[in-house]
Amino acid sequence: MAKKIVAKKALAVKPAAKSKAKIVPKAKVVKAKAKPAPVKPAIASKGFSKTEVAHFKQLIIEKRKEILEELETLKASMMDVQTGEYVTENSTYSLHMEQGTDTMEREKTFLFASREGKFLNYLDDALKRIEKGEYGFCLDCGSLIDKDRLEAVPHAQLCIKCKLKRGR
Repeated sequence: MAKKIVAKKALAVKPAAKSKAKIVPKAKVVKAKAKPAPVKPAIASKGFSKTEVAHFKQLIIEKRKEILEELETLKASMMDVQTGEYVTENSTYSLHMEQGTDTMEREKTFLFASREGKFLNYLDDALKRIEKGEYGFCLDCGSLIDKDRLEAVPHAQLCIKCKLKRGR
């Protein structure tokens, strides 16, 4: 059996001038504290021109192509062409010192591949910001990133002032 729950309003008794009492519903006090919305930095309404954005997009695409070529080269050096597995040793008769050198070289190759993959992600993010129309604006302060900085680092997300603040 399901029980029905009925909410009852609390009643307050307000005395009248004579012996008669008036029954008045008690007012509900609701304290609603609205949390302020997080403040986003104001983004300047004017950014780079379409030709400038196209120039930066071309720079990013060229760098992305270079990275993909380097990753293929690194992958080819790490993988055995015949088996498709990672190369473990150069020869079956390697000495301990040679095995250590081989291992160190393999680890360096993996490190380079990891760094290149991370850089590729930064470039992809920059291309997404271009598509959204958000490219060239600092993610922290919202100001326009200096053109010279974007020429040097086309995937930059922060202006130089904010980058230096984060670096401290």
